[in-house]
Amino acid sequence: MTEGTISADESAPEGGDTLTRLEQEGEIAADYLEGLLDIADLDGDIDMDVEADRAAVSIISDSARDLQKLVGRDGEVLEALQELTRLAVHRETGDRSRLMLDIAGFRAKKRTELAELGAKAADEVKSTGEPVKLNPMTPFERKVVHDAVAAAGLRSESEGEEPQRFVVVLPA
Repeated sequence: MTEGTISADESAPEGGDTLTRLEQEGEIAADYLEGLLDIADLDGDIDMDVEADRAAVSIISDSARDLQKLVGRDGEVLEALQELTRLAVHRETGDRSRLMLDIAGFRAKKRTELAELGAKAADEVKSTGEPVKLNPMTPFERKVVHDAVAAAGLRSESEGEEPQRFVVVLPA
């Protein structure tokens, strides 16, 4: 066992190590983000979960308007905070984190919009038989679209170089 990791409880089922590791990532991230909220003098509650084999941490508040500063234009500040939070987790655990951060429901809302975009693009490809190229997106955005296209029974690929990388939805 390396320093900073928590071993699974002996009664935990197979795979308990992963869940414990992800829960630990969430705890470290929550502590880091609570400190950040204190420094910024912002009110917010931290919600932790494990989704799709990664820790998911959300900052929520009754006054979501205050948290918009932490989201920024098109989620740019949110992306930067997610990377800083991942670095804080890495510093504590020594392992690279795939933690997802959401603030004021921004990412959840974006995920819904992108899933709809992926489904519409898939419908267009099914009806025309022609590939559809979407606008450049962040890695998170592309992942959501790829998942939606796969759920619609088609395939998709990412093309181009960051930050102009985009999704192409292809016929079956």
